[in-house]
Amino acid sequence: MKLPVYHEALGAYQKNHHEFVIEPLQGGLINNSYKVTSRINKSSFLLQRINHRVFTEPKNVQHNYELLWNYIQSTKQEFYIPEPKYFPESQLIYCDSKNNYWRVFEFIENARTLSIAENAEQAEATAATFAAFSAAFAGFDTRLLKETIPDFHNLSFRYRQFTDALDTRQYERRQKAGPLIEQLIQRIRYVNFYEIINGSDAFPKRVMHHDAKIANLLFSSATGKVICPVDFDTVMPGYFFSDLGDMIRSMACSLDETSTDFDNISIRKNFYEAIMRGYLSVMENKLTNAEKEYIHYAGIMLIYMQALRYMADYLNGDMYYHIAYTEQNFDRAKNQLTLLKRLEAFLMKEYTFKI
Repeated sequence: MKLPVYHEALGAYQKNHHEFVIEPLQGGLINNSYKVTSRINKSSFLLQRINHRVFTEPKNVQHNYELLWNYIQSTKQEFYIPEPKYFPESQLIYCDSKNNYWRVFEFIENARTLSIAENAEQAEATAATFAAFSAAFAGFDTRLLKETIPDFHNLSFRYRQFTDALDTRQYERRQKAGPLIEQLIQRIRYVNFYEIINGSDAFPKRVMHHDAKIANLLFSSATGKVICPVDFDTVMPGYFFSDLGDMIRSMACSLDETSTDFDNISIRKNFYEAIMRGYLSVMENKLTNAEKEYIHYAGIMLIYMQALRYMADYLNGDMYYHIAYTEQNFDRAKNQLTLLKRLEAFLMKEYTFKI
């Protein structure tokens, strides 16, 4: 009989692994997670396999988390993240015979996740939580963190990927995408702005989650309040725009990035304002004057970056993103470019913001 994929890892963590009930958890897009519950005392823990195709150095992922956990404990921060558990010989990560990498965390009971922000109040709470995450590590030396995905939010790198893809041999795609490509090139000023940020002391590197979305928060099933963020695999040094921009991209939009109803894509003013309010309620006194001056660039930078990534993948023949139909990456790129144009217009109208 074929043994389950988690058999070795569970046996390494708990010798009497036959005394446990294993339940696969749904919702994770990258890693495989299992709730493991004792038949005897009913206590549970989380067993998780790290996707080493996405995170090519799994030990760096857990290295970062151990640093975060130890910093919170040593500085007695009030911010909460799940407790990591150790394999024998004080190892935080276990590699099985098939080169699968595993880790264990405490399991947080009576919690639920949300796939979307159902109202502006949830968007505000999400923004405040990810702001509090960065604020908790204001005194942390970001140079200690490993890059788990190199150049993840490096806009210069993403633009080079896009321009490299213009040499595609997918000639029909190149022709179809021509008008969108031209509009993306016309916005190279955002890349120029990123390069100014990258060389300026006025924009310090901070501890950033880099996947700041409501789906990466646990909410109390009883009170509906946020318990803590999860999924810290992309935590790396980053600039002010990363987490805030991600939240604007995913929560301020009227329709998500899979929508092809382009005429009805818009920026929801109440959600945008709630995200800003929640984020600045924590971070306003910690941001530099330059970061505060350019705070509204956050959404622009992330949406533009995602449009570039979808277009590059479309021109390269859909090598990176999973697609449900042939032209989906084209539609995703058009969706994000449409959202970007709506955000530009929104900021010029509501904030007299110069793009």
